[in-house]
Amino acid sequence: MKIVFMGTPDFSVPALDALVAAGHEIAAVYTQPPRPAGRGKKPRPSPVQARAEAFGLDVRHPVSLRPQEEKDAFAALGADVAVVVAYGLILPRAILDAPVQGCLNIHASLLPRWRGAAPIHRAIMAGDTETGICIMQMEAGLDTGPVLLRQATPIGPEDTTADLHDRLAAMGGGLIVEALSRLEGLAPQVQPDEGVTYAEKIDKAEARIDWSRPAEEVDRQIRGLSPFPGAWCEIGEERLKLLRSRLAVGEGQPGEVLGGFRIACGSGAVEILEAQRQGKRPMAVEEILRGLTLPDRIS
Repeated sequence: MKIVFMGTPDFSVPALDALVAAGHEIAAVYTQPPRPAGRGKKPRPSPVQARAEAFGLDVRHPVSLRPQEEKDAFAALGADVAVVVAYGLILPRAILDAPVQGCLNIHASLLPRWRGAAPIHRAIMAGDTETGICIMQMEAGLDTGPVLLRQATPIGPEDTTADLHDRLAAMGGGLIVEALSRLEGLAPQVQPDEGVTYAEKIDKAEARIDWSRPAEEVDRQIRGLSPFPGAWCEIGEERLKLLRSRLAVGEGQPGEVLGGFRIACGSGAVEILEAQRQGKRPMAVEEILRGLTLPDRIS
């Protein structure tokens, strides 16, 4: 099929890889414009742009798709379908309608649960036991379109957003190839009204740990916000990001260190498995504790 691919971050790359490997014609790749990054703040292309250029594909990064010249340029590609995954721009109606078979979105949740910007983070933070990938026919509403295919995966008790991100990205690549191979025979399933939830964008204000909360909530906060923005606490004057954790046996005053890096919460305790000091790389807790003395109680 002749495809327009639209995506930006690392999550989108496996889908592009899978489409190329399956032999589809990629008419163009749309992605967000390069952003200033690194110490020199030089413009850095998105992961999708970098991969697309390595394939020798036509890359486009308009700031907006609303100007008529952008709509005309998109329509002129004559695509059979557009595949959209974490692109980052609103698609006007003219864009949605231009491909012969419309626009298909790879969404990282089991719709209608967790429509919106941060479905992986929110699924872990809410304590969901499973999530998955949906291939959705796009329409004007926010992730409201009918679902063509879905595939579920369990959320393990120690899974972080990073773990789930990588697993779901790979699943998305496989599922979109399957969807395209079966497109004529798939029956779109309208999303039910029951069970709709919205995955609001993560606010950095959510990242500070409140040890007075139950251990289950603290553990899910740590895993759900790992690696970005990273749940954090203070050790003296230093902000420490906590990146991996699990529930642990123990009781004490909230924030009390119970031994090793096991911390009491409002009820129960969590054990920290991986953390990151300011200006340092992520480290296993054993390495962290060789250079960091924990107080009796953490704020």
